[in-house]
Amino acid sequence: MAEAGKKRSLAPLVAGAAGIVFGDIGTSPLYTMKTVLQLGGGQVDGASAMGVLSLLLWTLFIVTTVKYVNIAMRIDNDGEGGILALMALLGMKAHKRPAIVALGLFGAALIYGDGAITPAISVLSALEGLKGPLPGLAHWVLPLATGILVALFLVQPLGTAKIGRAFGPVMLVWFAVIALLGAASVVRHPGVLWALNPLVGLHYLAEHGPTGFLLLGGVFLCVTGAEALYADMGHFGARPIRIAWSWIIFPALVLNYAGQAALLVGGQAGGDNIFFALCPAPLLLPLIILATVATIIASQSIITGAFSMTRQAIQLGWLPRLAIKQTSAEGYGQIYVGIVNWLLMAVTIALTLGFRKSDNLAAAYGIAVSMTMLMTSMLLFMAMREIWGWKLWKAAAVAGALMVVDAAFFAANSAKLFQGGYVPLMLAAGVYLVMWLWHRGAQAMGAALDDMAVSEDELQAELKRLAVPRTAGTAVFLTRTDRGIPGILLWHVRQNRVLRQNVVIVQVVVTQVPWVAEDTRVTSAVLAPGITRATARFGFMERPDLPEVIGACSSTIDLADVTYYVGHEALVPREDGRGLPAWQRAAFAFMARNAAQMSDYFRLPPDQTVQIGRTVAI
Repeated sequence: MAEAGKKRSLAPLVAGAAGIVFGDIGTSPLYTMKTVLQLGGGQVDGASAMGVLSLLLWTLFIVTTVKYVNIAMRIDNDGEGGILALMALLGMKAHKRPAIVALGLFGAALIYGDGAITPAISVLSALEGLKGPLPGLAHWVLPLATGILVALFLVQPLGTAKIGRAFGPVMLVWFAVIALLGAASVVRHPGVLWALNPLVGLHYLAEHGPTGFLLLGGVFLCVTGAEALYADMGHFGARPIRIAWSWIIFPALVLNYAGQAALLVGGQAGGDNIFFALCPAPLLLPLIILATVATIIASQSIITGAFSMTRQAIQLGWLPRLAIKQTSAEGYGQIYVGIVNWLLMAVTIALTLGFRKSDNLAAAYGIAVSMTMLMTSMLLFMAMREIWGWKLWKAAAVAGALMVVDAAFFAANSAKLFQGGYVPLMLAAGVYLVMWLWHRGAQAMGAALDDMAVSEDELQAELKRLAVPRTAGTAVFLTRTDRGIPGILLWHVRQNRVLRQNVVIVQVVVTQVPWVAEDTRVTSAVLAPGITRATARFGFMERPDLPEVIGACSSTIDLADVTYYVGHEALVPREDGRGLPAWQRAAFAFMARNAAQMSDYFRLPPDQTVQIGRTVAI
């Protein structure tokens, strides 16, 4: 019975994964073959079509099936995947932390660049299908795409809980349709299946030399959504994603790409877009509508992924605190991050209006994702050594083969650097700079606050000297330091000459694991009569809730009678000149001023929270 229940519960997870995880890779047939043809000059004979098809199929198999589904998804951080989760996992168990952090952070920064381009190229590709049945609407493609993208970002504050339920069924219909269209074409030219032989693709590359190598930049577009399999593993689990890929998505993609190649083998040019040439004319308009909906879903998945990655980066200390809104109680992943949404919207609309056509955007697409995948392969090599305990030769053989494939795609995409490939790299560099500046400033401030801490004996001496009375209730002082008494507590004693009967000094620590067990959440120790020091641990996927922590410290604490004291720092340069350079301090101070209030971040009751200003030299 239990096994039957598992089987029944597996179906909605598989359907959900088909909708959320595979939106990007599932809509790539809209533009991949078209882009490859254009890179080849637009003239493709049957042999070339077979060679390109073989490269597409084996790219899907090696990168997605082998690398992500069968290797990366077996290296999880307590069930969570993605390059940041992998970075955090290796940060605990490996010793080359600077290299790991650099790879992980820049890989994550590159995903933001991809997140801005994916909605633009996907929606434009779908709407460009209107040029066939309704050529008079060709000049409306750009305004329609812009309007759809604006509407998509505008509805993000409402949350995706309800619309999310429709993702799976719609995408299942999409995959069924593209599979049927491809199969119908393959039936007419079954010889195209000979492209399943990898030698066909290798022969094509060898025969065409540099031209064939450059085509790899277009071929790579078929796997641009593969990183999402790993990143979204925590939402659905590895098994549903594997089943969805192996039995639904992969076969549908193979059939559709084979069908597009079959048209070329049969001598059909395909017009502006070979994908839409697969469809009978009477059904073309419904297909365009379905494709547009599918691309909107793919874009939604990318935006949601950017929100989730932002929260991970904040929790791990690489981004300033941002206001995060939980849009649904149904799922932890249903969140909204306003500033990320509006920045993504601005960049996506600018790219849409600047490049104007999906063909032009294809030049900017791929370089960011290929570099991310290369960095993931490097981290996987470290994981094979440090986590799986593989011998050097074995890890080098497996990860090295993956890196060769990733490096080839990155090199081919790099040829598009000056045709638009610089755009995602510039976006990634900007995000990486923000991450680096915030972390460097936070470290400097942490060190300064450590120096400002006092010992328990000093506090006791001050309480005795000032004859400070102890009043009823509980005072909670937040601290960044892991030792001593925070400076704000001593300031409070000296200025107010009073202290609550119960004092709890709390340090919040975000661990390198996504979730922390409740029985290990809080540790505490009594420093002096009525003064307790507690450490609250949260995973990088959790929402810190400080009142819950205080309630867990003691059953005698009345949460309605707790006052929270939070430091509010004004940053100034160090007098010895050894602090941060002025530009770094100014950038960090700007981010700190505009970060979400600590009271909001830790879910403190506003009417029970007191902010204490202090000057910190960094």
